[in-house]
Amino acid sequence: MKTRLQDHGPTFLVATLSAGFGVALLQVTGILAAIMAADDVTGSSATVATMLNVIAFVFIAIAVYVAAVTTANTVATVVAGRTRVIALLRLIGSSARDQRNVLAREGLIVGVAGAVAGALIGTAAAWGIGQAGVAAEAIPAYEYAYLQPILVVPMVAVAATTWLAAWTGSRRVLAVRPAEALGNATEASGEELGRRTGRTATGIALIVLGVLALAGGVLAGLLHPGGVLIGVVGGILSFTGIVLVADRIMPPVLRAVGRWFGRSPSARLAAENAVRHPERATRMTIGLVIGVTLVTMFGVTMESYRQALYLAMDDQEILREAIGPMIDGTVAVFSALIGFSAVIAAVGLVNTLSVSVLQRTREIGLLRALGFDRAQVRLMILAEAAALTVAATATGLVLGFVYGWAGAQAMLGSMNGSPELIAPGIPWPIIWVVVGAAVVLTAVASLAPARRAGRVSPVVALAVD
Repeated sequence: MKTRLQDHGPTFLVATLSAGFGVALLQVTGILAAIMAADDVTGSSATVATMLNVIAFVFIAIAVYVAAVTTANTVATVVAGRTRVIALLRLIGSSARDQRNVLAREGLIVGVAGAVAGALIGTAAAWGIGQAGVAAEAIPAYEYAYLQPILVVPMVAVAATTWLAAWTGSRRVLAVRPAEALGNATEASGEELGRRTGRTATGIALIVLGVLALAGGVLAGLLHPGGVLIGVVGGILSFTGIVLVADRIMPPVLRAVGRWFGRSPSARLAAENAVRHPERATRMTIGLVIGVTLVTMFGVTMESYRQALYLAMDDQEILREAIGPMIDGTVAVFSALIGFSAVIAAVGLVNTLSVSVLQRTREIGLLRALGFDRAQVRLMILAEAAALTVAATATGLVLGFVYGWAGAQAMLGSMNGSPELIAPGIPWPIIWVVVGAAVVLTAVASLAPARRAGRVSPVVALAVD
């Protein structure tokens, strides 16, 4: 089996975006740290300095986590698209070990290339943001060395997770019997997934442990802002558990969303397609859930921080005016950087939906043979994309609000020297941007797959083995 790096174009793009996201995030955090350290007002504030160090650690963890989950998800999509090819190669004598080695080698090459490209792009983006801020007099001139050892963390994470995802992602296709290559290779059904109790049990255990750690972080935050570090561990554990059991969580959400699209044949089939193969639907939505969760979480945390800080500085107008623009600039910069995770998710959704349409060529042909016209097929794909996007966006908004408030409470609960309950801030501009982006993503994600599905001929589709 020859190496087919051309199949990994989407994987390389996501690896590049993931590494660029993490590197840019760390570079901008370093720039802000350098500016604050040199500033007479913010540099003398122990609270601001502590918050910045905590935020830097939080975003390092987020950068690594986003790179790991998103890259693994995208490689799994590529592997799923090659299921039948690998099964055919096994039929003609290729060994399972050879196929896994090829997939692992491809993942490592693409991961390393994406990590290097992403590091260069992320550093260039951070430099551009810094220079633009200085030119616009939004931030003062600063001295910062862009070659930082910590940048190796997201790069290694992207390369390693791409390789690991390629290796582990091949387990499902290697379970296919060679004789099954003569038929259609399909995704696991809900009934088949129902028998995978080990993964579900692990996911539930991680969720329980994560929720306990989150609660512990909130309680510890009433005494010291370092409690947010415990909360970060809890957030990562609980969200990892959610990712593991997402094939149990997303189908009910998709089913509820599907009812909003009416009872037309196209809408009903779109809802059924989204639920029938939970594994495929989960791969399509989980990246977007991650992106929306991160954006919302950061928005809620920073809005809560703004409100709490302004209340604490009610009688210090000068200090308030000095720190206010810094908060606004931080929110704007980090919101834009975290928005990259949504871009990564969008790429993953478009890729997966396109692969899904290719895998369902015969099914779409049968629908055409049964009387569906091209417009109905296109409408079905559009409705499916809309259901996936709405379900992922709604889930991400809810999770982001919960995580954002927990992080703000853990970080700010002791800000005034005594335990205090922090009211969650609602970042309405960010929420409206997320909703608007979801609408645009629905249109973009469905455009090419709908056009491809509409061109399927009933005769040609029925001839597919």
